[in-house]
Amino acid sequence: MKRFLSIFTVSLAFALLGGCVTAPSGGAYKVTAFKPHNPANVRVKVSTSTQNIYVLEGDRLLMAVQGCVGKADSPTPAGNFHINAKNKTKRRVSEPDAGYPMAYWCEFLPAYGLHEGFVHPYPRTHGCIRLHKEAAARLFALVKVGTPINISRTQPEDSQYGHFVRKLDQSRDPDPPRSYMLSPAWFKDPAGPLLIEG
Repeated sequence: MKRFLSIFTVSLAFALLGGCVTAPSGGAYKVTAFKPHNPANVRVKVSTSTQNIYVLEGDRLLMAVQGCVGKADSPTPAGNFHINAKNKTKRRVSEPDAGYPMAYWCEFLPAYGLHEGFVHPYPRTHGCIRLHKEAAARLFALVKVGTPINISRTQPEDSQYGHFVRKLDQSRDPDPPRSYMLSPAWFKDPAGPLLIEG
């Protein structure tokens, strides 16, 4: 009964708050993320088939968003990992395009992490998991070094919470001006609180 009430409460909260997460594409993109009661119990689950990312605290859903995973010839590694490093202001160090921002970096394997970047409706990365800035900033606030992450082709949460995930297509969005991407202003958090009580 307690688990049902938890799911019902989360469902109701997402429904009330979330033109944010449930609305079809179009309009301003906002993400709702709930503050955990015990940050030590937070875990991340990634479904590579749906590109959905779920952040949970036990059975409590804290955030559900679309990301962008690795393409067929450079897939996102599957398995159980832990966040082993965080760096809000990380930049690409290799060519091409050294200096390109990879904000809100949450590394789970050397050279593989979740970070801000364009989200496409199909796998597009070289193995990292990209998130919209709205989602990346909140994921960064939710996880810590040591947070477990499970990456699999599917997750049980796809059927349970997948309908909360607002689909994105940034495939035609132009790059912002390079001067802005290379400035410290790029790493400013989205407006408002990143995590809300719920």
